[in-house]
Formats: sequence, structure tokens, C-alpha cells
Amino acid sequence: MDSSLFNILIEYLNIVFLVFTVVLFTMFSIMGYLSTRNSIHYRRKNSFVDLSKIMASPLAPSITIIAPAHNEGLTIVENVRSLLSLQYVNYEVMVVNDGSQDDTLQNMIDAYDLEKVEWIIDPEWNTKPIRGVYKSKERSFSKLIVIDKENGGKSDALNTGIQLSANKYVGCIDVDCLLRPDALLHVVKSFYQRTQKRVIAVGGVIRVANSSKISGGTLEEIRLPKNWLARFQLLEYTRSFLLGRMAWDSIDSLLIISGAFGFFDREIALEVGGYDTKTVGEDMEIVFRMRRHMHERQLPYTIEYIPDPLCWTEVPESTKNLVNQRDRWARGNLETLFTHKDMFFNPKFGRLGILSYPYWFFYEWLAPILEFTGFFSIIIFYYMGILNLDFFLAITITVYTFSIMFSFYAILWDVYSYNQYTKTKDILILMFCAIIEPFTFHPLVVWSAIRGNYKKLFRVKSGWGSQVRKGFAKI
Repeated sequence: MDSSLFNILIEYLNIVFLVFTVVLFTMFSIMGYLSTRNSIHYRRKNSFVDLSKIMASPLAPSITIIAPAHNEGLTIVENVRSLLSLQYVNYEVMVVNDGSQDDTLQNMIDAYDLEKVEWIIDPEWNTKPIRGVYKSKERSFSKLIVIDKENGGKSDALNTGIQLSANKYVGCIDVDCLLRPDALLHVVKSFYQRTQKRVIAVGGVIRVANSSKISGGTLEEIRLPKNWLARFQLLEYTRSFLLGRMAWDSIDSLLIISGAFGFFDREIALEVGGYDTKTVGEDMEIVFRMRRHMHERQLPYTIEYIPDPLCWTEVPESTKNLVNQRDRWARGNLETLFTHKDMFFNPKFGRLGILSYPYWFFYEWLAPILEFTGFFSIIIFYYMGILNLDFFLAITITVYTFSIMFSFYAILWDVYSYNQYTKTKDILILMFCAIIEPFTFHPLVVWSAIRGNYKKLFRVKSGWGSQVRKGFAKI
């Protein structure tokens, strides 16, 4: 290759990385502003709401909480007890035992005195066969329904619950999550606070419960995780949920509701066919389809997001489990983006096509690939003697400084807004995590995304995978 042409190529790559970085900084700064403004508006608006009136109202809508369970014997009893203790009248808890090979079902039968009952099941609904439906003999557990079925994966289990439910709304959560007692009151308020638009889904922030203590299925004491991987994930979740998703919610362009805490208008969920059982990113994919469904019919709608700390979950504490989780997220992301590729810069879908989809394409899917290839390119350019060292150091220091500032802002805004971690030591530890994250945790996340994309692009067989639960600490 001609040297002048090669130099032009190098300069072109420098410009591409510079533009990519500037756009990234701009978008994250705007997201910080939008999320802050939206959070302040949310807090002011909800300071006048009396949630107890919703709980006491006989007109409160019916909700089914669907919790898939696969080999959750270690924590299933405590987790179900948590779901049964929510401050709401008109709801039921439907645990779908998705072909567990451990003592998950038996533990529930013993703890809640379950017996098999007759249930009308639509044979036309496409899910794995149901082996039995159980209800408790005890009146105090009358809200509990347990579905025992053959293993079909999380999406299949959720679809089973959606089909068997008869209530207006369905909440699809992870069975290991602990919900705050007033969680359903916030959800119902979100469904009913709009008058001009139909609320088709409600999502919420996910909090990290590792090392916290529970009693009787209730979170009694919030503690900073002892495990360093969990601490990094806590920082990551704070940025993602409190700033990122809050910003997208402010412009009604949220494209994902976490599978750990998502509530849907059952009618719309059924109209789009429920969850897609062929993807591992089922939580993102169903939101895409529900939004498309409403857009294509030109029906006024919205998706609400709740920033209050209502849902607490256990995150992976081992490198293997974390990599498997992020590998799966990357595959699910790519599957969903490919399925809905016609939305890319498509004005037909409004802000979703012009802003949301391109953001997910460039900065959720493409960014890890650019980081990975960029790392090796830098090494190659250095040994070839063509690395512009001044430019490289300048942009690296700038990116590093900006990432720390953004993380610091997320931590401090969380302290100001909800103050879950009151000890100064805990805040300092999170800030230390922000400083070392780019060199420790972030490369692991990038590698996981590369592995997931490689599996998907080269059709390496890989399913949803298993997640080993450690279980919450008990008082």
C-alpha cells in the first residue's frame, strides 16, 4: 500500500474515533441532564400522591405476578414469601416451575401446603406441556398459584403464566427478586396516571441486594456488597437505571424493560404473541414488538418507568457467571436489533427509529466491538511506529476522566435522591470502584460482549444458560 494512502487511512481512523467519542460525550451529557430533570419532576409529582388510597380502593385493577423458577430450591420459599407479603389486595402470585431438576417444587409444596387442582388450559396456546397446577389448602396462601411444566426456558414459562392469568395486568419478574412491600402500588399508579395515552408497560430500577439481610422475605437491612464483582455491578446498575433509562423515559423512547421487574398490559402482550421463545433477550424483544404494534396502528401509548428502589436482586459474584450473563445479553441484543432492523433511522417510528434504535446499534452493540478491535489496533500501530502517541494519550485521558465523572455523578445523585447507602465508607468504596473500573471490570464486560457476538454471528450453539444462586443472607 502506498505510504500516502496509508497515512490518509490512519488519519481517517483517528477522525472516526474522535467523532465517535465526541458524540458519546454529548449523548451521555444530555442523558445526565434529562435524567436529572425527569427525576426531580418525578419526585415532586409523587410527593402529593397517597398510595394507601390505591391499596384500599375496591376498584384497584387485578395483577398477576409471574415468576419463572428453574432449580431455585435454595431460595424459592423465601422468595415466594416476599411476593405474598406485598401491600396490595387484588393480586395473585403465579410461580411457574419450569422443569426444575432439584427440590424447587417439593419445597413449595411443603412450605405452602399445596395440592393439585383442576385448571382450564387452552390447547391452542403454544407452550411446553403443563404437568399440574397447584394451590394452597391454607387460606393465608390463597394468592399463590404454582404451575408445574416441562422445561421450555424463561420465555416459555412467562408465556404460560400470561396465558393462564385472567387479570388485567401481568408482572414478569425473576423469582429471586425481593420487591418492596408497596411495589405494586407504584406500578398501579403508573398504569393509571395517564389520561391521553394508554400505558402498555411499566418498568423499574433494579437494585443489588448481595450481602443485604432479609427476614421473612422482606429486605431488613441494605448493605454494600462484600464481593468486588457485585460492587462493580452495583455501580453499573446505578448508572444504567438511574441515569440512562431515566433519560430515555423522559423522551418516551425506552426500548428495554428489565426482565427482573416488568409489568405489562396483558391484552397488548397477548396481541403481540407474548415473549419470543427463540431469543435469549426476551425482555428487550417484547418491548420492541409492543411498541411496533402500537406505532403501526397509530394508537396513542406510552411506557412508564419507576426510579424508586422497588426491586432488589442477587447479581453474579463469580467471573464465570458474570461472563455467561453478559454473553447472553450480547446475543439477545444482537438478535433483537437484527429482527427489527427496519427501524434503523426509520422516521415512521419517530424517536424510536431516529434516536433509540441507532443508540442501541452504535453504543450498545458496536461500541464493545470497536473497543476490542481498537485495543489490538493500538498495539499493532505502536509496533509499526505509526501510532500518534499524543492523540492516543489525549483521547484516552479524556475518556477516562469523563467516565469517572459520569460515575461519580451517578453515585452522588443516588445519594441525594434515595440515599440507600448512608455510610461514608460505602460511598468512598463505590467511588474507588469508579476509578479502577475501566481497567478491571469494564474489560471483562467487553470480552463477554465479544464472546456473545462471536457465538451469535458464527452460530455457535448456546442457550440461555444456568445461573447459580448463592442466596440472600438471613437475620
